[in-house]
Amino acid sequence: MLTVFYDGNCPLCLREMIALKEYDQDNLLQLENIYDESFNTRFPHIDPIRADKILHGQWEDGTLIFGLEVTCSAWKLVGKHKWIQVLRWPFIKPIANVGYRFFARYRHSIAAVISGKRACDRCK
Repeated sequence: MLTVFYDGNCPLCLREMIALKEYDQDNLLQLENIYDESFNTRFPHIDPIRADKILHGQWEDGTLIFGLEVTCSAWKLVGKHKWIQVLRWPFIKPIANVGYRFFARYRHSIAAVISGKRACDRCK
């Protein structure tokens, strides 16, 4: 089981979580919106401000993972987008991590360009 702590106000993030949930036939993922009003009570060990800057994940044993490691692990668990594992290859991983950090920092602006929305309407 992998818990993914995501930005539920980001249209791109939300779209990815919806897709992951659709493919998660074996219930291997627990998806948690860091902006849910009960988040701090349920997950006091996760800083939502830091989790807003870089995607956080937590394995069932309590081990925390971050960024693309979360994304790649989640897609691997649901058995889809096997190509994404290329981003973890040793010679590609550092470049992919820089690209991820850029995306994470500017995801709302990127979402505005792609979808015309900086934030998810239903999440406001």
